[in-house]
Amino acid sequence: MIALTPAAAARVRAIAERQGKAPALRLSVEGGGCAGFQYRFGLAEGREADDLVTETDGVALVVDAVSLPLVAGSVVDFVQGLGGSSFQVVNPNAQSSCGCGTSFAI
Repeated sequence: MIALTPAAAARVRAIAERQGKAPALRLSVEGGGCAGFQYRFGLAEGREADDLVTETDGVALVVDAVSLPLVAGSVVDFVQGLGGSSFQVVNPNAQSSCGCGTSFAI
């Protein structure tokens, strides 16, 4: 339903190890950004009963029930390039996105 690439899993693991936390990335969607919705990433401090949890290479991806319909079928990747490095969501539900790639519209 939603996946984390091995590159993203490796990056989450590295961040979590530095902070002494469990390797779990929480992805959520909030209203805002220049296109209407924006992604939020953070280490998952806990899990709710209705969270979707998937795992790649021992790293969990946690998505709340409200955000899930907006990101269903997505792939979360970690990319590095000349402009910097970041987590990116390839979202088949997004009909448009902003130039910086951090917000989207459905």
